[in-house]
Amino acid sequence: MKKAVRYVLASMAFAFVGPALSSELLKEGSYDYTACWSGTTNAISFSKTHTASSFEMTGSIRSTAPGGMFDKESFRCVGMNASLGGKDTRSSVCEATDADGNKRLSYFSLGSDGKLIREFVVGTGKYEGMITSGTVEPLGPFPVIKAGSFQDCNHQTGTYKLK
Repeated sequence: MKKAVRYVLASMAFAFVGPALSSELLKEGSYDYTACWSGTTNAISFSKTHTASSFEMTGSIRSTAPGGMFDKESFRCVGMNASLGGKDTRSSVCEATDADGNKRLSYFSLGSDGKLIREFVVGTGKYEGMITSGTVEPLGPFPVIKAGSFQDCNHQTGTYKLK
């Protein structure tokens, strides 16, 4: 009986210490996560070839590996899209925050190759001075559930380096 109690206590101690040890960030590493969001849009539909919209959205991040880099962060973004006579532009600025209040600011834009580009701008706390490189893979679009709203997800992978 005493062995069983020691085993349970040891297991409980490991359960609390294990996550504490794994929460330390490596100075360099990789990230792999899915971000999903919903938001509202304000559109100008001038013609079939000339449209523009601004948007605001909020969402959350789940790392592929539980407890991985950026896991369970929340974010909000503002941005603008336009299609002006066949030339498409997209841009947004997003602020992400973790459970401890550390923040990241990122800029997203549409590259000349039609792919979404993510640029890390600045961070606070443990993200201060961070450098990232990675890719963004759109997973949607998803059906519109209510006029003027949208929801979507993307998969992001890459590397990071902390100062």
